[in-house]
Parts: sequence; C-alpha cells; structure tokens
Amino acid sequence: MLGVLYAALGAFTFALNNAAMRRGVVTGSVLQGMALTVPIGGISFLLMAIAFGVLDQLLVFPTAALFWLAAQGVVHFVFGRYCNFKSNQLMGVNLAAPVIQLQVPFAMMLAVVMLHEKFTVLQGIGSALMLGGAFTTQANADNSNRASAPMSTGPAKRQARHKPAFRPQVFSGYIFAFGAAACYGASPLMAREAFLRAPGASTVAGGCLAYAAATLVFSLALLKPGSWQDIKDMKLENLQWFLAAAVLVAISQALVYASLAIAPLMVVTPILQLSLVFRLFLSQLINRDHEVMNSAVLIGTFAAVLGSILVSVPTDELATLFGFPLPVAEFLRYRLAGH
Repeated sequence: MLGVLYAALGAFTFALNNAAMRRGVVTGSVLQGMALTVPIGGISFLLMAIAFGVLDQLLVFPTAALFWLAAQGVVHFVFGRYCNFKSNQLMGVNLAAPVIQLQVPFAMMLAVVMLHEKFTVLQGIGSALMLGGAFTTQANADNSNRASAPMSTGPAKRQARHKPAFRPQVFSGYIFAFGAAACYGASPLMAREAFLRAPGASTVAGGCLAYAAATLVFSLALLKPGSWQDIKDMKLENLQWFLAAAVLVAISQALVYASLAIAPLMVVTPILQLSLVFRLFLSQLINRDHEVMNSAVLIGTFAAVLGSILVSVPTDELATLFGFPLPVAEFLRYRLAGH
C-alpha cells in the first residue's frame, strides 16, 4: 500500500506541475520550459540525494541499471516531455490529453510482454474505468474557452466572442501526442528494469543519474542557432511558473521512482493517471480561464477513483470486504496475461 500512496502523491504533484507549466507556455515557448525543467529537475534530485544522505549510492548501480536509467531519463525527460509540450502548443491540452492517455495500455502491454507481470480481470476492469474516467473528464473540455468567455454586447464584441482563441494544428499535434504516449508508456518499464537490477538502491540516486543523462542529451539542442536568444527573451512571469514546474516535476518523479521500486508496474501505472483528474481541479484554481467544470468532469473523476481502487486493492481482500460469492471472486482474480 505504500507504493500506492507514493504513486497517488506522484500523480498529484505531477498535476500541479502540469498546471504551472500550462500557465508558463501561454506566452512562453516549449524550449524555454525545457531549458528550465530539465536541468533544474536534475539539481533538485541532487539536493534531495544530499539531504537524504544517499549521494554515495550514485556509485552502486551496475552497468545494466545505469543503461536503463539513462534510457529512461532521455526517453521521459527529453523526448516525452518535448512531445507533450509541443502537442499542447499545437492543439491545446484538452485535445492532446486523451491521446497522451494511451500511455496506459501501452505501458501495460509492455509490462505483460517484457516483465511477465500478471494482469487479472479485476485489474482490467479497474484500468478500463480509469481510462474511461480520464476520457470522460476531457469529453467537453474543448468548450472551455467558450464557456469562460466574458459576456459582451454589440456586433463587434459578439463576433470576437465567438472567434476561436486559436486554430489547432490537429495532424501535427496528434503526431506529437502519440509520441508522448509512447515515451511515457515505456518510461516506467525502463525505471522498473533499472531497480530490478539494483535492488535496495536509492530511488533518489537513480533519479539523479536519469536526469544527468537527460540534461546531457538536451544540452545538444542548445547548439541550434537562436536557441540561447529564445531562452534569454523569457519573461519574468513565465520564469516563475517554469521554476515552480521544474521543482514540482522533480518531486513527482522521485515519488514515481519510489513507487516503482516497491510496487508492480501494473499497479503504479494506472494510479499515476489520476494526475489528469487532479489537473482539472487544480486548473480551476490556477488556470480557471482555460478550463471547464461540468457533470462530465465529476462523473469521470468518480470512475477514475473507483478504477484506482480496483487496481490497487488485492482481489482476495476486496472479495472478503464485499462478501463476493466464490464464482465472482474466482472470475475477478482470473489471470488474463502474465505468469
């Protein structure tokens, strides 16, 4: 259950990071956000390693674990994050989020095929509820701009009110969103592989190594002409939001590492998707003008929470708690895949 708690906290802090980043890229650029979140995330992990007294564990990871951590850092923090930010920029968060959510079935497919983790009927039902809940919360989100548009009078103002805030580039946006889903879906598997090869190793130290590899690879992007000037043109308001997002995403990733180190991937991954639900509520506080709250959001939230419970609670305990008949309990614990 400790792994479940870490995963839930990781989902919440990631949602808070997402809201801060969303606020920053309204007038900032993707490169500006990346330039701060990647290296500052690494520094945050380094400070946590010093504070927790695990700095010496940077040297205990075997070569195979180092490889998986480096791969996870580059795939998640560089490619996945860039695709995520870029898809949001091209077609908005509300259109991109359901596509990026496909990371869940992608991660589960990899877990069954490569890690041979079990996948039961109960986990299937819970995962379907979480996916359905996440999609439901996004169902009417594309109407947020219209819902939050201020009332006005006069022909000119009415015409401006009904004019879309921006024209989404759907085709290219979906390409980047699918890229983010693939990267984020493969990332937990890589982290899990790393810690399986380094049992007992500090998750914070592992995060330092992953971020170090990501920062090294991302630094190559700064060789592109005009990159430094773009970063220098960052507004002070955007700087504050990007800094907050950088620290929050480091804390979130530390919690994710901790959950993956002690809990199966099939349990951790669906719970992490609660970040979409948390994000909608946090956006009402931070980005109220860019989000909407309606019955679809409430229904989706209930479905996602129920799904997370079905995924995380063992079938035997759930059957005992609710007094399920033996045939029902056997059906729920039936293994669809894995060993």
